[in-house]
Amino acid sequence: MTLPTKTREYRLPEIGTYKSLTIGERELQKPRANEVLVKVHAVSLQYRDLAITLGTYPVGGSNLVPCSDMAGEVLSVGEEVKKWKKGDRVCANFSTDHIYGDTNPEIIKTSLGGQSPGVLTEYRTFPSHSLVSIPAHLSYEQASTLPCAALTAYNALYGPIPLKSGDTVLVLGTGGVSMFALQFAVASGATVIATSSSNEKLKIAAKLGAKHLINYKEKPQWDKEVLKLTNGVGVDHVIEVGGEGTLPKSISSVRIGGGIHVIGFISKESSSSSDIVMQSISKALVIRGIYIGSVAQFIDMNRLIEANPDKTKPVVDKVFPFEDAVKAYAYLESQKHVGKVVIRVSKN
Repeated sequence: MTLPTKTREYRLPEIGTYKSLTIGERELQKPRANEVLVKVHAVSLQYRDLAITLGTYPVGGSNLVPCSDMAGEVLSVGEEVKKWKKGDRVCANFSTDHIYGDTNPEIIKTSLGGQSPGVLTEYRTFPSHSLVSIPAHLSYEQASTLPCAALTAYNALYGPIPLKSGDTVLVLGTGGVSMFALQFAVASGATVIATSSSNEKLKIAAKLGAKHLINYKEKPQWDKEVLKLTNGVGVDHVIEVGGEGTLPKSISSVRIGGGIHVIGFISKESSSSSDIVMQSISKALVIRGIYIGSVAQFIDMNRLIEANPDKTKPVVDKVFPFEDAVKAYAYLESQKHVGKVVIRVSKN
């Protein structure tokens, strides 16, 4: 097989709008000794990808190749690569140098689609150590959702306060991270409370195993509903994706000694946060920011997925062709989706 010498890829000419994303072509370099050349089959979108294009996430810059999450096929390897071979199905980790343990400023510089060039391209080389095998039962579209959404949820639930069977987990909304957290929690024997502004979306959450459903438009004091459902105790874990607008109610919803896993900032509401410090102290809370996860955690997560294939099937809402990436971004921005929005890069 003749290896490709060029790749088509998207670039963001200017920060401020995703509508300016354009397809260009560049020369491909031969993989270096420790690198792997991968054919990108699918890319999933994150809220971070949208925020970077809009200028509300403080990384990246003009002419950036966007997106962080991909699944693809190994085409060739450098002479020092022993782990991978042609035909292997792989994902790249979000931060390519985050192998295990805590991250640091140098590792963060390798974060795809922001601090370093992203994956919305037909072909790309990656460091051998950044790659993880795809579970055999997943398609490329499904696997493309794992590097950020799934691994963030896994890191949240299995971090310093590991999820236990019998715990109660509150997931806010029905986006990618929240849906994976719901599925992982159910697979681990936990009880899940899901929130959304849409009853139709809550029906999907129920099919995935959520035991309790709260429409926060109908019940704006949703934290009080959570306390009712837990007999006044509160939940063990909160998947906090809203940010400033939802954090005070998340603190109200969690039990003494519980964990709030701060992941996103999608809420457009503001709130008074003057009592957050006092509540955090009085409830002995662990409030932890989640910056995705490591290769080691990715491998551990895949074991959970492989052991529970029916309960952890990635929720892919809609798949767009490579040429319609701008439409995919618009659909993500609309917040009509449940789970993940995916771009199919390769036609075969």
